[in-house]
Amino acid sequence: MAVIAATLATSDARAQDFATDTMSGYALGGHDPVAYFIVRRPREGLPRHEVRWGGTIWVFVNEGNQAAFEADPEIYAPHLAGCDPVALADGFVTAGNPRVFALYETRLLLFHSEINRFLFLADPKSQITAAEENAERQGCGGR
Repeated sequence: MAVIAATLATSDARAQDFATDTMSGYALGGHDPVAYFIVRRPREGLPRHEVRWGGTIWVFVNEGNQAAFEADPEIYAPHLAGCDPVALADGFVTAGNPRVFALYETRLLLFHSEINRFLFLADPKSQITAAEENAERQGCGGR
């Protein structure tokens, strides 16, 4: 299956990136990871609700979301360290976009594009299996 993506990163991508914004330093581009699970959409976090975990800074919309993340960050952090699973399934590393996501089997997945999200949802089981097989080698081995 061809990966449709505008830009592909090299295979030496940083492990545990979590779609960190290069300007702010926030994981998920400043979006609250818990909000994806509660309201099923990305919500901007606030700097006053900040936690450092996994080598980056996470922000939350409120104290409750922050406490939930602190209690079990592995549950809320993006699977595959925020790398696009469709690209990974094809052997490439492409950073996921925090605004293009899916929740699959209680895991947050980020996609480079809506097209990749569509391709994933058409056959999620084989896509996630192939992505997980390639993840560690490609530097996307974190949850």
